[in-house]
Amino acid sequence: MFDTPTGQRVPLGQLARVTVERGPNTISRENVQRKIVVQANVAGRDLGSTVAAIRHAVAQQVRLPAGYHLEYGGQFEAQEESTRTLGALSLLAIAAIFVVLFAEFRSARTAGLVMANLPLALIGGVAAVLLTGRVVSIASLVGFVTLFGIATRNGILLVAHYRQLLAEGATFRDAVVRGSLERLSPILMTALTAGLALIPLAVGGGEPGNELQTPMAIVILGGLISATALNMVVLPALYVVFGERAVPDDAHAAAYAHLSSQS
Repeated sequence: MFDTPTGQRVPLGQLARVTVERGPNTISRENVQRKIVVQANVAGRDLGSTVAAIRHAVAQQVRLPAGYHLEYGGQFEAQEESTRTLGALSLLAIAAIFVVLFAEFRSARTAGLVMANLPLALIGGVAAVLLTGRVVSIASLVGFVTLFGIATRNGILLVAHYRQLLAEGATFRDAVVRGSLERLSPILMTALTAGLALIPLAVGGGEPGNELQTPMAIVILGGLISATALNMVVLPALYVVFGERAVPDDAHAAAYAHLSSQS
């Protein structure tokens, strides 16, 4: 029975037709649109490949009625947004590195030679991800950005010392050979120290709390190996072919000597 404004009570059957039908137990809305959430947890595989498999299955087997559309959200949506943001910041970091190198060496060619180390570091990082059966995640991308700084530092160590030796009167080829040999130990020591510190994180991927550190450590370890090994071969060869043979002026020579001593 229902109360009416006049005070009378009437049965529900006089107000509505009651039937039993199937429908959602709740109605959810987002952006003024109705939505139905289908959710699941992912275990034993990465999120990106899981969503790719879901999209393929939905495209093959599901025919949506008119007015319906699909959106993939949750953790996958946050991951895609973070990947785009980190990718844009990586490009900005590379551009900033080039500007700083150009301001230091006053030469776009020399700055480009130093940045030739970046692909060398990426080789080892990508190989490490493939060999360990992992995928490129947010943590892996952070490791790649870290490698940019490590590879650039190695290049600065070499090129700054080449310039210092040239300013001191060494021949071009002797400056490259001597500079490479004299900077071999500092580069190896720095890489070895960083690598030893990252090994516990790289091998502890199955332990709780290492879900982010392990992918990053694996990428950095692989990049350290390739960047250190190839840096001492590729960069000197590139400098012999494309490096500037002119001796810097006194002001620049002093700057290079100061930078080299700091490194």
